[in-house]
Amino acid sequence: LIKMIHELLLALSGYPGTIFTWNKRTGLQVSQDLPFLHPSETSVLNRLCKLGSDYIRFTEFIEQHTGHVHQQEHHSIQTNQAGLNGVYLRAFCTGLDSMLQPYRQALLDLEQEFLGDPHLSISHVNYMLDQFQLLFPSVMVVVETIKSQKIHGCQILETVYKHSCGGLPPVRMALEKILAVCHGVMYKQLAAWMLHGLLLDQSEEFYVKQGPSAGGAAANQEEDEEDLGIGGLSGKQLKELQDLRLIEEENMLAPSLQQFSLRAEMLPSYVPIRVAEKILFVGESVQMFENHNHSPSRAGSILKHQEDMFATELHRLKQQPLFSLVDFENLIDGIRSTVAEHLWTLMVEESDLLGQLKIIKDFYLLGRGELYQVFIDHAQHMLKTPPTAVTEHDVNVAFQQAAHKVLLDDDNLLPLLHLTIDYQGKESKDATGTREGATPPQESSPREVPPTGWAALGLAYKVQWPLHILFTPAVLEKYNVIFRYLLSVRRVQSELQHCWALQMQRKHLKSNQTDAVKWRLRNHMAFLVDNLQYYLQVDVLESQFSQLLQQINSTRDFESIRLAHDHFLSNLLAQSFILLKPVNDQIAMSL
Repeated sequence: LIKMIHELLLALSGYPGTIFTWNKRTGLQVSQDLPFLHPSETSVLNRLCKLGSDYIRFTEFIEQHTGHVHQQEHHSIQTNQAGLNGVYLRAFCTGLDSMLQPYRQALLDLEQEFLGDPHLSISHVNYMLDQFQLLFPSVMVVVETIKSQKIHGCQILETVYKHSCGGLPPVRMALEKILAVCHGVMYKQLAAWMLHGLLLDQSEEFYVKQGPSAGGAAANQEEDEEDLGIGGLSGKQLKELQDLRLIEEENMLAPSLQQFSLRAEMLPSYVPIRVAEKILFVGESVQMFENHNHSPSRAGSILKHQEDMFATELHRLKQQPLFSLVDFENLIDGIRSTVAEHLWTLMVEESDLLGQLKIIKDFYLLGRGELYQVFIDHAQHMLKTPPTAVTEHDVNVAFQQAAHKVLLDDDNLLPLLHLTIDYQGKESKDATGTREGATPPQESSPREVPPTGWAALGLAYKVQWPLHILFTPAVLEKYNVIFRYLLSVRRVQSELQHCWALQMQRKHLKSNQTDAVKWRLRNHMAFLVDNLQYYLQVDVLESQFSQLLQQINSTRDFESIRLAHDHFLSNLLAQSFILLKPVNDQIAMSL
């Protein structure tokens, strides 16, 4: 009996022998040819063998993914399983190994007790290890889930968290300790990302990734093609309009600007998406400052030299045994507020955001009406036909001449503006890739020949750092849509006024019935176009622009500015009928 107890403790420690044998499929089992065992004792031993089987499988799993654990030599196991790797898995194994430490200590205590009193029974072993009878099977479910579903990265956090929400206190406490170890990895990644702009994620485990957000492109294409009713916009299209920060296009703006997005499948359910977006915003902003060498003395530290304080707070959260969303979000909000306020100061006070918005209004929204009136007169003959290879050069010469004619001789501003012509055969990507902020106009087909140069006309603006995070290529393309629309209205208004001048020159001549019909038609068209122009410039552009300036001046938060600007651009597109296809088509036919 003493020898059997000794072999039992060895088997429970992961070292099977002759009495307790190991089978890969069935685990530890009591040898069947032991006549001195009573059936009840066999039942108790088999119950203990289940603990030993789970322990061996735990240690095998740990060694597969860490390579350092108290592990028996006779188990031939692979160094790793395909599809299972990463720092979160290693952290899980570390937490799992620490969870097994009380079990190992219990076996050592039993050995000491049996050395002191050889007459102790198997029931005593069963009693001392009973606390693990509920724990091991429950944790084994987590391990098997990770293995079978090949869960990795922050998905491990979600798996452990869900299984820790049960009603068994020992299981809950053990899984919470494992989860705390895994959270340590997350806090290290957060510190690197939010404080230094470094994405330390070689195995793609974090919920922030480099590159555009996945999915939605094919599904959104159908939404784009849906006709909009006259009654208004659909909720999805309004949401799409307000989400103008298309990260997948930001790398067109500057080679040094990398694109980042959320990896939604890695985000644990107990971390809300609003918090993840703040984490993404902070890291992007810090990363932009860390990688950009533009006037470092003027930009300073985006965290206002509070990195050490925030790092200390993150370490304090890491040391907490339980994850607290309130404390976590409060710290993220504190970092975000510091970054957002610094960006506001940099953009509004140092980079003159209001002045840049005035430039956008003057040139994209035709605020300098006299400039475009002269430009239309100069460029009409070259843009009324399909564009050629020299059209872009000619229209830029005409634009410069129009600027000089209206006394717009700003040597710092004009080089930042460039009219673009997108025509069949032109390598638009190569042409715009050399200019920061250059965005070609959208076409129904990349190989379709524009009917006129006006249809292919666009305006490129070289956005200066750090305003490029607000005026992204996607945003500038939206402005280009409005620019072409407003310019077409202005052109038609100019043509109708030219017709009126011809009418005045011929009013002394005799007119027939046909002429009278023509002049009445011109009057009706002029009435429509003049009122549309007044509505666009006064009720839409001026009204929305004044609201935007008011919102910018009433906050010191960059995210509030970006949201206000997104709403401003969305309202322009909606209220100018550009998005209401039935109305827009009728206006286009009239124009």
